[in-house]
Amino acid sequence: MSPAKISKPVLEALSASLHRVLPDARLSISDLPDLPELRLWLLDPQNLDRAFAGEETRRLLQEPPYWGFCWGSGLALARWILDHPETVRGKRVLDFGSGSGVVALACSLAGASSSIACDLDPQAQLACKLNAELNNQQLICAADYFAVSGPLDLILAADVLYDADNRHFLDHFVTRADSVLLADSRVRDLQHASYKRENMLAGRTWPDLGEPAEFRQISLYRAVQTA
Repeated sequence: MSPAKISKPVLEALSASLHRVLPDARLSISDLPDLPELRLWLLDPQNLDRAFAGEETRRLLQEPPYWGFCWGSGLALARWILDHPETVRGKRVLDFGSGSGVVALACSLAGASSSIACDLDPQAQLACKLNAELNNQQLICAADYFAVSGPLDLILAADVLYDADNRHFLDHFVTRADSVLLADSRVRDLQHASYKRENMLAGRTWPDLGEPAEFRQISLYRAVQTA
């Protein structure tokens, strides 16, 4: 789809939100490393290749535009889904903490019957809509996980375990969906009876933040039934 057909009001709203944090920053359409099937509107890498002023750093910490990055775990999980489309084909799936929407988009592209991008951040919801239009894919955007009704075949989540407040969702996920997949670059050994690590994936955040090599190794966890 031509960038000229992208919803101008949505792009303007996201740019305005970004400028409140980084006045000189801009969004651009980015190709993704090792994921040629999808493109995303992300922070222009040129704006990141400089030192940030103290006030900019403060605003970045207070209001991080995380939806403007394709985080390494999301990139790795999206790649895995496209390599294993049978995991989502014909299924109703929910991407928890969707951010840019890369995982939900991969599910849609792989043949999910319904792909729900769920994120509390209004800007993340806008980013998902923008990126869905860019890739000519259908997404359902949801703000409140607990307001999503109906059965779910699969819940996916990437890089959400860093926030301890999200840990309580792990128990709920296994009662809500038939299957759960978690990808995480920070948690190497998840101590939870319902989840086991079944693979290690490679992924890096884009635009490149120069993360240490250890954070480019992504743990893939799957929920398993417990006695």
